[in-house]
Amino acid sequence: MYSLKHLKWSGLFLIFFLTGCSATEFTIDRDSIWGRYAVGPLSDSLDWFAKLLFDEYGLALLVITVIVRLIVLPLTLKQYRSSKQMQALQPELKKIREKYSTDTKKQQEETMKLFQKNGVNPLSGCFPLLVQMPVLFALYYAILGNPEIREHDFLWVQLGTADATLILPILAAVTTFLQQFMMQSQMPSNMKFLLILFPVLIFVTSINFPSALVLYWVYSNLFTIVQTYFIYKPSLGETK
Repeated sequence: MYSLKHLKWSGLFLIFFLTGCSATEFTIDRDSIWGRYAVGPLSDSLDWFAKLLFDEYGLALLVITVIVRLIVLPLTLKQYRSSKQMQALQPELKKIREKYSTDTKKQQEETMKLFQKNGVNPLSGCFPLLVQMPVLFALYYAILGNPEIREHDFLWVQLGTADATLILPILAAVTTFLQQFMMQSQMPSNMKFLLILFPVLIFVTSINFPSALVLYWVYSNLFTIVQTYFIYKPSLGETK
């Protein structure tokens, strides 16, 4: 569950890397479905929140991040419950793997029967990601399509361009590492190399992203760190 979710994140960042290398601005087509219902409204929302927050688009991005993560929160809680159920089923899953070690098809059938019997959805960990993917794509094009955002300075960066100081990419990598480190008790032992791999991947790809997108990622990571502390607090010190 963990590895599938993060492999999809790596694919998403690869897509952004490829698109980010080929465009520096974008015209929002409000006659298209994507422009009318996703990119346009997100761009307008950022404008609206920025006006309320001293014309600071960096703060508007923070508000959008919190709103998105609160929308996803029920799915995250469902993911937490599912992961606890998966942990409880590990002894039975081990028995199935041992019993049908030479019959992969039968092993999969028995595993699915066990999941169905206990009401466990092994793909629940992907749901929060699937909700956030369109937001990330829409945000990318809203940044490129809105000159107010693209040319806005926040702290030491221009939001529409990459951070030449590399401070934001470093923050993105560090916060990615911290949130994964807090969740290491939920990771299979053979997947713990992701603790290093994904922060490196995030750093390398963030070097080419508009700073606004990297800032959104940092905000999202910080939200996840706080959220993880409160949701998983009883088991944070445990390791597999």
